[in-house]
Amino acid sequence: MLAAMSESAVHCPGCGRAYDASRFAFGRTLHCTCGARVGAASPAAAPSATAEPRFLADAMLGRLARWLRLLGFDTAYDAAIADAEIARRAIEEDRIVVTRDRALPEEWRLPRVVVLRAESLAEQLRELSRALPLRDGRAFSRCTHCNAPLEDVAVERVAAQLPPRVVARERAFRRCSACGRVYWEGSHVARIRRVLDDVFAS
Repeated sequence: MLAAMSESAVHCPGCGRAYDASRFAFGRTLHCTCGARVGAASPAAAPSATAEPRFLADAMLGRLARWLRLLGFDTAYDAAIADAEIARRAIEEDRIVVTRDRALPEEWRLPRVVVLRAESLAEQLRELSRALPLRDGRAFSRCTHCNAPLEDVAVERVAAQLPPRVVARERAFRRCSACGRVYWEGSHVARIRRVLDDVFAS
């Protein structure tokens, strides 16, 4: 029994006390009675640099999550998500955690975490783009509401969902494969492109 414990133990870097490794699932850490932080090694290696990044935005970054979806990146977001669930999903779904919580990387040893300092959306995008290649996304290819991919759809199939002026004016439509929301390239798209051009130019 003692041998089994020693094989799966995580030792405190301060006093050497052994903790069962099962206590550190999904990168969890804890404080030892000596005051040191105890945790296992990162639970997964970072993927290839050529892989398209997939994100998980924490509860403080809902607006950023929508804009990452606008850029075409698979971005999970839940306004009520707890840190334990962030850690589990990040590892199981191979996602980069984006957060403003500076304590999170200490409390959870995750393979990939980007901690943002900026408060404004434009500055958050700039900060994140310095760490990851955000220009490589397929813009306007995901639903900003539920994150599912968009599909091209004929106007006849969605006309009942749209204002008559939009049906008369627009020719290209896309529909969310999950929630059914319909998108088209109105004047708001030009404004979004101007914001992104400004972000990536700086």
